[in-house]
Amino acid sequence: MMRKWRGLFFTVAVLFFPIRGNAQQSPPAKTVVLKAAWLFDGKSDALVSPGIVVVTNGKIASVGARANLPADATVIDLGQATLLPGFMDAHTHLTDTFTDDWKQDALKRLQETVAERALDSTVNARKTLLAGFTTVRDVGSSDYLDVGLRNAIRKGEVVGPRMLVSTYAIGSTGGHCDDAAGFRPGLFGHESGPGEGVANGADQIRYAVRLAHKYGADVIKTCASGGVLSLTDDVDTPQLTQDELNALVDEAHALRRKAAAHCHGAEAAKRAVRAGIDSIEHGSFLDNEALDMMKAHGTFFVPTLMALVGLQERIARGLYLPPAVLAKANAAGAALHTTFQTALAKGVKIGLGTDAGVYPHGRNPEEFHQMTDLGMKPIDALKAGTSVDAELLGLAATLGTLEPSKIADIVAVPGNPTENIRQTENVFFVMKEGVIYRNDRAEEAPR
Repeated sequence: MMRKWRGLFFTVAVLFFPIRGNAQQSPPAKTVVLKAAWLFDGKSDALVSPGIVVVTNGKIASVGARANLPADATVIDLGQATLLPGFMDAHTHLTDTFTDDWKQDALKRLQETVAERALDSTVNARKTLLAGFTTVRDVGSSDYLDVGLRNAIRKGEVVGPRMLVSTYAIGSTGGHCDDAAGFRPGLFGHESGPGEGVANGADQIRYAVRLAHKYGADVIKTCASGGVLSLTDDVDTPQLTQDELNALVDEAHALRRKAAAHCHGAEAAKRAVRAGIDSIEHGSFLDNEALDMMKAHGTFFVPTLMALVGLQERIARGLYLPPAVLAKANAAGAALHTTFQTALAKGVKIGLGTDAGVYPHGRNPEEFHQMTDLGMKPIDALKAGTSVDAELLGLAATLGTLEPSKIADIVAVPGNPTENIRQTENVFFVMKEGVIYRNDRAEEAPR
């Protein structure tokens, strides 16, 4: 009986928690007309003016100056602003809550219950949606927290972005995906196995992919190389053999799931690209050969520049990082900007992903200016966070652009973001599937 009441209390808490805070969810009117000075449709090379989008029953009915405006529509005039497709972030960790205290974070992970982490993740989800990100790919969680959060958002019990989740990221024993690496032997009573994303050899890798799929993964995430924040590996070393990566990608694609590779090192990237990986995440030390292979294979590059910003801010403030992590962070920081610029010059497909959780959630839009600061055109940065990510995530048929029949995920920012890309950090209107979650200043008037 006590267990039953505890379960009931947790369900009530999860249901109640999302309606506290500043996310104002308005049920969709039958037809809403959004007006603004400009519109970016997600794919064109320039904004259009005026910006008009007609939304009916959660879908885009028409777009542009010649759009049909029904007589009974509710009109929302946003003034000197730009309408854009809902932003997308291809690399998040919504079930990880940022802390800049390394040691406290390690202790917190050992002490917090799964229920506490679940509740914390709802706060992260809300911040992300209100920042304008209506869709995210979440690439690595534990205890299937990402699956639970995704499902709660789908059912309308939690306010947050649409999520594609990976459950446990898959990697080798002692590698970046092995969460027990760095702790003393025997502390957890067992060595991590395929059910926790740790696998060795092609057969175990296939089993780990199948387990991820069985328990709800929309995408398969792997650790092809070492990482910055892990304690037991060099950042650029390969951690999976060619046969292991071949098995992982083959199994993922057979299950109609895309595969993403955490990968800093060039050799690991080449193995992943040969295997048919869909995206390389981070990519700090990619060389010309790796980038040329990515270009030839159509492999996406998700550079997660905000992850580097988060680490650099810690370092600048003199906050503690283990010496090995500090050295890797400095090395990755010294290389990533040059790698990004080389990838841009070669025409590699670049998607927007931020590694949210390595920096505070809600700052995702800063990735836009990080990209433009390194030479990407503002209009191309906007595409990276909309239509390019939609292609990477396999959602281009329904999301990523403002076109008739697509899902009405729409955000608005002040002014013209192609003249000042940092306007993307000032989202004041958020609509997801025709439902308004944020509307800071608009005046509504019946037509």
